[in-house]
Amino acid sequence: MEKIKSFTVDHLRLNPGVYVSREDKFNGIVITTFDIRMTKPNSQPVMNTTEIHTVEHLGATYLRNHPEFAEKTVYFGPMGCRTGFYWVAEGNYHSKDVFSVVISMFEFIRDYEGDVPGASPKDCGNYLDLNLALAKERAKQYLDEVLYHAKEENLIYPQ
Repeated sequence: MEKIKSFTVDHLRLNPGVYVSREDKFNGIVITTFDIRMTKPNSQPVMNTTEIHTVEHLGATYLRNHPEFAEKTVYFGPMGCRTGFYWVAEGNYHSKDVFSVVISMFEFIRDYEGDVPGASPKDCGNYLDLNLALAKERAKQYLDEVLYHAKEENLIYPQ
């Protein structure tokens, strides 16, 4: 069986950042999957479920209300390894094209006050597994340590 593309990335050399994971075509429409990598794989601790779940709720809410990407966002959700998120969007993009959107999304998460969107038993299948304080802390860390100082190595997969 052929190895899927995400398993061909050298995770030993992969730094936190924003990467194009893949581009697919469906009926002539390009769909871009972004790898929003928040922790260094196999090196830094992974995110726990409460913070990753909260970032998912807030990030999806932000993107689905974004003036440019509301109608283009197909999916935003966590990676199974808990080192980051996948954002799937309609269109042909490079990491640099969406970098400011990712920064503003994590600033939104860092600065968010109030009830987490979808944090009720009617709206979420595990609504008790949310922690806004941890999500805000993780967003701040990602902004301060990665996004605000990103270089090419944080935008293009290692070869």
